[in-house]
Amino acid sequence: MRSWLSNRSRGTFAAYCIVAAFGTYFCMYAFRKPFTAGTFEGAPAFGLAWKTVLITAQVAGYTLSKFVGIRVVSAMSPAKRALAIVGLIAVAAVALALFAITPRPWNAAFLFVNGLPLGMVFGLVMGFLEGRRQTEALTAGLCASFILSSGVVKSVGRDLIVHRGVEEAWMPVLTGALFFVPLILFVFLLAQIPPPDEGDLEHRSARNPMTTIDRREFFRRHAPGLIGLVAVYLFLTIVRSVRDDFAVEIWRDLGTTGKPSIFASTELMVTIVVLAISGAAFLIQSNRRAFFGSLATMWICFVATIALVLLRRSGALGPFAFMVLSGAAVYVPYVSFHTTVFERLLAVLRERANIGYLMYLADAFGYLGYVIVMVLRNSWSGSVDFLRWFELVLIALTAASLAVTLLVARYFSGQLRTNAPPLRVGAE
Repeated sequence: MRSWLSNRSRGTFAAYCIVAAFGTYFCMYAFRKPFTAGTFEGAPAFGLAWKTVLITAQVAGYTLSKFVGIRVVSAMSPAKRALAIVGLIAVAAVALALFAITPRPWNAAFLFVNGLPLGMVFGLVMGFLEGRRQTEALTAGLCASFILSSGVVKSVGRDLIVHRGVEEAWMPVLTGALFFVPLILFVFLLAQIPPPDEGDLEHRSARNPMTTIDRREFFRRHAPGLIGLVAVYLFLTIVRSVRDDFAVEIWRDLGTTGKPSIFASTELMVTIVVLAISGAAFLIQSNRRAFFGSLATMWICFVATIALVLLRRSGALGPFAFMVLSGAAVYVPYVSFHTTVFERLLAVLRERANIGYLMYLADAFGYLGYVIVMVLRNSWSGSVDFLRWFELVLIALTAASLAVTLLVARYFSGQLRTNAPPLRVGAE
């Protein structure tokens, strides 16, 4: 099948890659996010609300996975990726089954175990798509999966609880079971994708596994800019995770309980907007212009996010419009890191590196920041107004992102001008 794919048109090849990557990661989310569709009310555990304990446990495992992935994902050979994806998700599925049968509160430990392997799946899937002339379009399709799938699997989970009478503890593993066979099919399709061709290598640079020395030297050369990018990504991860994990509570505080399908409806609209904006970046031939253009787009989204909060508070924006538009304003810059920012930065620098390293460096600190926020939130006394908390997080972190993005753009503008690589096709 690889030889057949190599001889297809660019449109056919792109469509195949998007379907395979989208399907794989979509199915993975069925093993990660369904439990957030439950309310998990009842007596607190370890001094915290029970749902917060569960979310924190899984995110802690997911965060540790990201730190492990800095080395494992960036160093893994392409031949091992597909088998690794299936193995990691299988471990997560077993953890969900153990979560269902283990008494509370000790079953929270299995959500930590569930998050531990899943954190490395994205980088492995991304490895099949990076370093190509169409990478932005391909990774936009991949990223659409974690926007849309989160809403869909929560809708499936709520349906199992509300209409099928499934207990909350069993809902996550049963939701995952519905997606296991499709997962195997999509991973098989993913494994057939051929490596980048000569044109891809010329335009975007080769993406090789990185040794410890490679990672250390790359970071040393570009530390100020990378630290700034990681900081912005950290802020975006916190905002996106709060919106995603507490969607049920935010909708409730907005005065809209609605049907389970409301999660899928809002995220479908967000996905369409994000896919159109992020995927179009591949049309920009100049790697340098695409990189700085992505930073400018992010800056505009940060301004829009603050404006949306103010409009909702003034009564000019309804709940549905607020959730869709704020979701798009957060996800466009978040997805830009996956599709364009790191991809085009590597294409301009043309150094020995890969997206797996940069994404896991950013993801590790992003999720670590989210864990810290969760702990701080639970140090507050009294009941929590989730909508107000969400809006405070939106305003504070997007304002910080505005400032840091400007500093990052200034740093790389100077560095790429003084240390410009030899001119290649697409470099300017």
